[in-house]
Amino acid sequence: MKRIKCGIEGIDGITNGFPMGRSMLVTGDAGSGKTIFGLQFARSSCIQGYKTVYITTEEDASDLYTQGDTFNWDLKSYTENGLLSFNELAGVRARVTEAEMSIDIGSMKGSFSKFVNELPEDTQTVIIDNIGSYTAKLTPYEFRDRFDLLIYDLKMRDITALVILDSATSNEFNEIALFSVYGALRLMKRENPYTGRRERVMDIMKMRSTKTPTQFISYEINSNGITVI
Repeated sequence: MKRIKCGIEGIDGITNGFPMGRSMLVTGDAGSGKTIFGLQFARSSCIQGYKTVYITTEEDASDLYTQGDTFNWDLKSYTENGLLSFNELAGVRARVTEAEMSIDIGSMKGSFSKFVNELPEDTQTVIIDNIGSYTAKLTPYEFRDRFDLLIYDLKMRDITALVILDSATSNEFNEIALFSVYGALRLMKRENPYTGRRERVMDIMKMRSTKTPTQFISYEINSNGITVI
């Protein structure tokens, strides 16, 4: 199976990269580095020459450029050469909420498909950060129907996808989402019982066609982004 490097050297060393044309799920606590993971993957995809779209539902592109600058990634250079584009949905979601005072089931019905339908035809890699912003008022059955269709549509277009779920949404829908995706990683913050210090660990919960470790993987966020310890 052809693979794409995610840009985190330790993870790429373990998995040999993410399977291409498949969808990966990333969940985690607030501050665990989910967006940094997404940006790092987007940068790696661009370095490998893949046309990449970053869909952001909560932050503006300018905020993401600023985060990238923190790690000296210069994401704007990839935008300028046509490899990376940002699809900002935060403003759209805010206007819908302001107009309706809630996101009803009718407006939610097309939301997941919209992620795919508005992608340029030559898109090879997409990051959705995060889909939790579009799950308001959905029942587990409705979420599964929409999420299954999203993953299916991405696969039919042979797009490698990284789908991010916030902790609140993952607590409610994580088990459902796990069945649909090809692989899943969970980012966590915990207290080390031996040192008494807070640390970040990653769990590769599943990745089909890939040999993965059963133990947690320790990582840190430093000047290079996410780095496996």
